[in-house]
Amino acid sequence: MDRLFFSLGAGSAFVAVAAGAFGAHALRARLSPELLAAFETGARYQMYHAVAMIVAAWAAAQWPGALPRAAGWLFAAGTVLFSGSLYALALSGVRWLGAVTPLGGVAFLAGWICLALAPSKDRSSSCARFSCAITRKRRRRSRRSPRCSLVIKGSSRSM
Repeated sequence: MDRLFFSLGAGSAFVAVAAGAFGAHALRARLSPELLAAFETGARYQMYHAVAMIVAAWAAAQWPGALPRAAGWLFAAGTVLFSGSLYALALSGVRWLGAVTPLGGVAFLAGWICLALAPSKDRSSSCARFSCAITRKRRRRSRRSPRCSLVIKGSSRSM
């Protein structure tokens, strides 16, 4: 997932730069100031959330789990809904497309919440998917001996 979100983020940033340049040069003379502002807002938020997708890719590598993945997909969906509806509104002038924009904003907000919660999930209670080396040991001496040990850079802690 981290490579996918990194690629989606980089591709979205590319499109955001192209859209911003298109708006600044080709559309300035053709659109009303209100519609041009909507187009520029779409490009700006697309760039913010392209970077957010790259951060979600990093988070997915650091803290594997559902939350970083959800954040990446919510940022992607938010970009399509928010920026896409603003682009379509500005280029077509169809006002009802503005009603789709808040759905993208909600997706952005949910993505930021998922990203904020991603590192806080307590993973110390389980042996699987911990970010450091984990080794399993068989019970040798007694029933109280731990089932797995956590090895962090030379030190060992039983779980």
